[in-house]
Amino acid sequence: MDSTAAAAAAQAPVLLVTNDDGIDAPGLRFLVDQLVAARRYRVLVCAPDTDKSGVSHCITWRPALRCKRVDISGATAFGVSGTPADCASLGISGKLFDGVVPDLVLSGINIGNNCGYHVIYSGTVAGAREAFLYGIPAIAMSYDWVAGQSSVNDLKVSAEVCTPLINTIVTEIKNGTYPQGSFLNVDVPTDAAHHKGYKITKQGKYMARISWEQTVYKKPAVESYQTANMDVDGEKDSELVTPADNDLLFKRVIVGRSSDEVEGDDMDHKSLVDGYITVTPLGALSRTDPDAIPYFKACVSRLMPCFFAII
Repeated sequence: MDSTAAAAAAQAPVLLVTNDDGIDAPGLRFLVDQLVAARRYRVLVCAPDTDKSGVSHCITWRPALRCKRVDISGATAFGVSGTPADCASLGISGKLFDGVVPDLVLSGINIGNNCGYHVIYSGTVAGAREAFLYGIPAIAMSYDWVAGQSSVNDLKVSAEVCTPLINTIVTEIKNGTYPQGSFLNVDVPTDAAHHKGYKITKQGKYMARISWEQTVYKKPAVESYQTANMDVDGEKDSELVTPADNDLLFKRVIVGRSSDEVEGDDMDHKSLVDGYITVTPLGALSRTDPDAIPYFKACVSRLMPCFFAII
């Protein structure tokens, strides 16, 4: 690389990519390929070395993280033994990438939507949230995978349709006009190639309803909380086990999904089903309904005399 090219590379915006499906997941690989092909970014990857779906904002506290270089063309990449939040934290720390701190963190592209209450469970969203907590702009990106309808190519299309948004956000960051109070949660509709455009939405209350069934399989081949497992074919991948005396095995099962009927047209999941790429600004705080505050103030005030009487 000559001095001019080296100088241009040094000035290029730095993007850090992570996810929760693992560093070998097609959604991440398609996203990285798209960013590298743009030839306008320095691309770093710090992602879990195995699938860490549904771990929410779990972090690794005591054990040291194991990091291993992974060959991804055009990017500097590491597979990490930790969670998505761990990977985002390590990736923005400057310790893994020789002092380089990213301008923007991208988490995804996830297999399965992360609308509504799924945001709470999502490792994908947690990767973006972790960066946001430390002042780094971040975007979580997911594709609304539907079993029997979606294909791996839809993940590639999802990366392509998210690229204009990424480019716009990078420009806003460069111009110093990007707001600091939110990170973005993006969901791409099932028919990614024929989406209706971007739509700013609010987080709704959509979620899969979970129950439990007793099983004799150690690793039942079942749906995740978001979507059907891409690799499942009946129960051929399940491991039949004989539980020890007094041991019981239970598996999660999806018994239904919450309805969008009560949600407005500006809510994330309803807009996603309607065919839009939903862009939902999120914050780090979980705020209650304002109407609940007076109730709890009154409730606590009634406790105070009892409290002082005991003391």
